[in-house]
Amino acid sequence: MKTVAIVDYGAGNLFSLMKALRYVGASPTLVETPEAVEGSEALIIPGVGAFPAGMKALQERGLVSAVQTYAQSGKPLLGICLGAQLLMSDGYEFGHTQGLGCVPGRVIKFPDLAPGYRVPNINWNPVEPPEQASPKYWQGTPLAHTLPGSQYYFVHSFICEPEDDQDILAQTTYGGFPFCSVYRRGNIVGSQFHPEKSGEVGLQFLKTFLDNL
Repeated sequence: MKTVAIVDYGAGNLFSLMKALRYVGASPTLVETPEAVEGSEALIIPGVGAFPAGMKALQERGLVSAVQTYAQSGKPLLGICLGAQLLMSDGYEFGHTQGLGCVPGRVIKFPDLAPGYRVPNINWNPVEPPEQASPKYWQGTPLAHTLPGSQYYFVHSFICEPEDDQDILAQTTYGGFPFCSVYRRGNIVGSQFHPEKSGEVGLQFLKTFLDNL
């Protein structure tokens, strides 16, 4: 059974994530100290809520440099929803907040959307490879066994905008606006959707992440 550590910084729906990870054969543990984070073999940063509050919670627990050190180790790191956003350089929710800086880019609010579409986006939305991506673009990633167009569950008002388009692993269109729904930079993967709340496709995403450990 593969052990995966989940960062507990008071901003995540940990019960659902731990239940999903156990279902796909993992042994999840909660970590909340710098030493435990840096010593993990596989790490997940979950999260719901606002960017500034998330960064403050990490700072108060002394976890900022620990996560940054872990990200540079080459070991598997998955950010989910707010966790994926915090891994980026900068967030622009309630002003500007410096992020963890593990993935160059920024977190911004949805722009004006087509009539009838509201923010936050609380929906099941399809996930697709970026335009002009090769058929094998998802090979070796947590999306390796996912069919393009599969629906995942989203709850968010802000989106990740990687500085390098090559870091965009998947995109989703909402209200006529395509945004990055999954990014990957080396050992780091971030998903804007909640795999633990996305049924079978979400469980497959987590299982494939674990299988690549």
